[in-house]
Amino acid sequence: MAKYLVTGGAGFIGSHIVDVLLDQGHAVRILDNLQPRVHPGGKPSYIPEDVEFIEGDVRDGDMLARALRGVEKIFHLAAYQDYMPDFSTFFHVNAVSPALMVELIVRDKMRVEKIVFASTQAVYGEGTYLCERDGIFYPMPRALEQLKERRWGIRCPQCGGEGQWQLIDESTVSPHTAYAISKYCSELAFINLARRYGIPAVGLRYSITQGPRNSFYNAYSGVCRIFAQRILNGSRPIVFEDGGQLRDYTNVEDVTRASLMVMDMCEADFQVFNVGGGVAVSVMEFLRAMAKVFGKDVDPLLTGEFRYGDMRHTVSDIGTLRRLGWEPRVPLVESIRRYVAWLMEQPDASGRLNLEADGDMRARGVIQKGGQR
Repeated sequence: MAKYLVTGGAGFIGSHIVDVLLDQGHAVRILDNLQPRVHPGGKPSYIPEDVEFIEGDVRDGDMLARALRGVEKIFHLAAYQDYMPDFSTFFHVNAVSPALMVELIVRDKMRVEKIVFASTQAVYGEGTYLCERDGIFYPMPRALEQLKERRWGIRCPQCGGEGQWQLIDESTVSPHTAYAISKYCSELAFINLARRYGIPAVGLRYSITQGPRNSFYNAYSGVCRIFAQRILNGSRPIVFEDGGQLRDYTNVEDVTRASLMVMDMCEADFQVFNVGGGVAVSVMEFLRAMAKVFGKDVDPLLTGEFRYGDMRHTVSDIGTLRRLGWEPRVPLVESIRRYVAWLMEQPDASGRLNLEADGDMRARGVIQKGGQR
C-alpha cells in the first residue's frame, strides 16, 4: 500500500478521493487550509479520524515540505476559486503552489512517484465554434457592451453570422479569467517542470462537478447550490442571461474514479484530460431537473442579469479519457438527487442563502444587469 498526500483533502472532490484511498487500504495525509468561505465551521465532520490532517496553506514552503515528507503519490486538489476580482490570490495559490511543490520535491530529493492535479474546463475560455461560411473559430470573451445589450450569443468575427458551439477537446486553450489563467499556469508548471525531473504528472480538466459535500457556503459552488437553496427557501430561482447557456455536469463519484484511474495508468503520464458529463445541458434544463427532484413547480426569475466573465457555452469532449476506459456513470437527475439528499441533512442548509456573496459580486461589477431589448 502507498502513502498519499491529498492537498485540499477536506474539500468537495478531495474528500471523496480520500475516502476511496482509505477503503483501498492506503495511508493518507491531508493538507488543507480550511478556507473560511468554504469551511466556516472548521474541519468537516466527514474527515475520517484515521487520516493524518495538517491544517496549512500550499503557499507556505515549510508547511508544504512537511506535508510532502514521506509520501509516494500526490493528488493536488487545493485551489482558490471565486468570482471576486482579487486576481493576485488566484495566481499565488493556483500557479505558485505547483512550482513550489516540484521545487521542494527536487530540493529534498523526495521519492514522489506521481502527481495527479486538478485543472478546469475554464481554461477553454469561450471554446470552439463553427461558422457555416468561415469554418471553425475561437471567439474572444464577450464584450461588456454586448452583454449589457442582452446579446448573449457568439458571432463569427469575419462575417458576423451566428456561431454554432462545438465540443471542446484538450487542444483548445484560451483562458481569460484570473481563475482560468492561473489554472492553465498550473498545468504548464506541473507538466513541464515535473517532466524535466522525471516525476510523472497528469492533469484533469474537471467540468462542473456535482454531489454531496459541495459547500453550500461557497458562492463558487454553482447552480446546484443556488437553485436548491432558493427552492428550499420558497424563493424564485434567479437565472442569468436567458437560461440557454450550455454546460456539461459530472458527478463527484465519476470525477473520483477518473482521478484514481489516471493515477494508476502510465499511459496517462504528462497529459491533460477532460473529465465531463458527456451531455450538453442548458441552465433551464438543469433547473427543470432540480424541480423534478424536489417535486415542485418552479417559476424562474429572468432579470437580464449576467456574470461578467462567464462563458456562453462550455461542453467538454471526453473522448480521450473514454479511450483509456473511463465513462461517466451517474446521470444528471441522480447527481442532483444525491446532492439534494445530502443538503437536506445539513442543519442550516434551508435557512441560509448566500446573499452577502451575491451582494459583494454586484457591488464589484461581477453580476450586472443588461438593459431593455
